[in-house]
Amino acid sequence: MKTILITGFETWREEKYNPTADLAREFEGKVIDGYRVRSEVLPVSFQKVRDSLPKLILKLRPSIIIHMGLAPRASVILIERVAINLMDARVPDNDGYKPVDEPIFPDAPVAYFSTLPTRRIVEVLRKRGIPSALSYSAGTFLCNCALFVSLHTIHTYGLNTLAGFVHVPYTPKQAAEKQLVASMCMHLLLEGINVTIRECIKALSEKKS
Repeated sequence: MKTILITGFETWREEKYNPTADLAREFEGKVIDGYRVRSEVLPVSFQKVRDSLPKLILKLRPSIIIHMGLAPRASVILIERVAINLMDARVPDNDGYKPVDEPIFPDAPVAYFSTLPTRRIVEVLRKRGIPSALSYSAGTFLCNCALFVSLHTIHTYGLNTLAGFVHVPYTPKQAAEKQLVASMCMHLLLEGINVTIRECIKALSEKKS
């Protein structure tokens, strides 16, 4: 059975709860339109992501990779379109590493585009009543790093894999604790990721036909 890899992130210094870890776990083992979902919670560590993510991808050989990360300032689900070869951290990662203007891989291209059907995902999400938007910057912290590492691994090994990144807002509990307005309930977040998965499967099916 073909595989879909979905990842979230663990907590980090500024955020004591990361909903993407729970979102990833919710999909573990599920079979969607003939694809089995495998989930992984990634460490908030530049070195560990660069080392472990390529090994995971080569082990699973997934047809689709959907990374997820928390975007504290977001008010909608953001579908990322590009990853850049840059690590520039405002705060240290969980290993205490704080790179400034460093490449993720020195010999890699400057950037890669997501290979998910990004615009279509946003259009379908909006039709379902789920606030969403295209985003043209995944930042320069671990979210961008994970997406770049995946796309570079796919490119390097010639894999036939779709890969992209979804940023999610705070949950209502997080927003209440931080006295913020923008948030989205887990029900909508789960539905948003489910829609994303199904649109990616459709894109693969159309590509083959």
